[in-house]
Amino acid sequence: MRLSRREFGLALAGAAALPASALAQPASALDRQLTAFLDAEFEKELQMDPEWLTSLGRKEQYGRLTDRSEAAADARLAWRRKSVADMKARFDPARLGEDARTSFEMWALELDRAEDEARWRRHNYIFDRSGAHTRLPNFLINSHQVDTPADMEAYVARVAAIGPAIDQLMVRARAASAMGVRMPRFAHDQALQDIARVTRGAPFTADGGDSPLFADARAKVTALREAGKVDPAQAERLLARTAQAMTGTLQPAYARLAAWITAEREKTPADPTGAGALPDGRAYYDAMLRLQTTTDLTADQIHELGLSEVARIRGEMETLKAKIGFTGSLEAFFAHLRTDDRFYVANTDAGRAQYLAAAEGFLARMKARLPEEFGRLPKSDLVVKRVESFREEPGGAAHYNSGAPDGSRPGTYYVHLADTRATPIYEIEGTSYHEGWPGHHMQISIAQELTGIPAFRTQYGYGAYIEGWGLYVEQLAKEMGFYRDPYSDFGRLGREIWRAIRLVLDTGLHAKGWSEAKALEFYAANSPQPEAKMRSEVRRYLVNPGQATSYKVGMVRILAARDKARRALGPRYDQRAFHDMVLSAGALPLGVLDTRVDRWIASRKA
Repeated sequence: MRLSRREFGLALAGAAALPASALAQPASALDRQLTAFLDAEFEKELQMDPEWLTSLGRKEQYGRLTDRSEAAADARLAWRRKSVADMKARFDPARLGEDARTSFEMWALELDRAEDEARWRRHNYIFDRSGAHTRLPNFLINSHQVDTPADMEAYVARVAAIGPAIDQLMVRARAASAMGVRMPRFAHDQALQDIARVTRGAPFTADGGDSPLFADARAKVTALREAGKVDPAQAERLLARTAQAMTGTLQPAYARLAAWITAEREKTPADPTGAGALPDGRAYYDAMLRLQTTTDLTADQIHELGLSEVARIRGEMETLKAKIGFTGSLEAFFAHLRTDDRFYVANTDAGRAQYLAAAEGFLARMKARLPEEFGRLPKSDLVVKRVESFREEPGGAAHYNSGAPDGSRPGTYYVHLADTRATPIYEIEGTSYHEGWPGHHMQISIAQELTGIPAFRTQYGYGAYIEGWGLYVEQLAKEMGFYRDPYSDFGRLGREIWRAIRLVLDTGLHAKGWSEAKALEFYAANSPQPEAKMRSEVRRYLVNPGQATSYKVGMVRILAARDKARRALGPRYDQRAFHDMVLSAGALPLGVLDTRVDRWIASRKA
């Protein structure tokens, strides 16, 4: 039996509201002691992850990269086991206030999640599209700020450390391969393309100008020289040392990686398979669903929800298509949207600038309206950028990189524009709200700026909450009166059905034995997205099992919570207060969010 969204949401959020006596009280001395304990423990965690420190705008261990060995992963797990044991020995959750108890339960939950991740760590594809071979150059370009000569010295040290980091990961990838865990063949091909793009240009080759990383180093050294912080001779020495680090350790490691990936590619089938084909693949996939959705939903339940949502959204699409005046079938309208030139900017630099300007315009208009729906707004700024050339792909999904908590680095909404025919203009509006205001940028920035709760709660992320919020605000924007252009509104529905399709395809590929061709056939029959984007998406699901299910599951849960609050409170329901409550505790597992909503309802009734 297929579950409707309402039935699904009520099943997830159907617990009775907590009594008013269970409301959060002012922090007790014991609550404050727990916060101090958890802050000290989180600081230990940060000190094991220099790259995370950098992402927070901190410059400790600025010349180091995070240890990627299995031994380091084991050490981090041992630390977390001890941390949770110490917490349970020192604190009785029954004596904590409600908010402190939430922190206690979340810290304990993280151990359960870490145990799951450790059990299946060799099943993850190490050098897929988000592997360290592209993430580390991207990290240095976008996160490693250079304000002083010492910062540039640390940059050079980190460039030199990329090679050893890649070698560490190759040890892990070889161990996974020995178990029979290998990426799909297309992922090997993409990794080889990415390696070639990172290592093309100076100082690696004489063609193509500067490589992306060396161009970044040159720009940062130039900025130091123009600010009078280094003289020309010092600037030349810094650039020469960067070049030596790139050719001395980075390039040989990438060459070793390329040779290994080339050999591994020949061991893979031509047609990709899902997680179910891996050793203990179904158990692995079930674990990934738990981690990604923060629920106990089964693959079958998620699949049926997806089918139900696809059917519902198609009905809304039919209504809007008729309003637009298109007389053909929905499938014919999809084809019209894929092929008509008016729905795409030119595949030129001018066209790409037009796309980015349109996104900025939507974000500016939304930002001006935020006080209508939100009482709490973040301080952090937002920029819109094209994805760097060395990691850009046709049809790649837009994404968000958070800024520094202190505002020293803005959040970034990234768009893939390698092929503008894979990024239709009718999707710009919904994408901008999802990634920027009031989506990821707003939610993550508010979380990072929170005070009065343990620091880990301002930094930990739960995909179902984060992505569910991003999809929720796409619908909220419609309720606020945006999407005045009916094609843009159809793009909104296209983006929502895309997330419903993900439920069907992810579970189909990994739990039901679907082929890539079958997944693409279902996708094309139910979405107006361009072919290049659909293929990119399906391949994304293949290399990252479970992640694509988080969006719709999270959205359904948030909508169910809102519906529950509206029904329970009637005229006392205040949507600005609801949104502030949802955003004012950091990202949460969905079950914890349910409890928080129940507590909020009880407080409004009291």
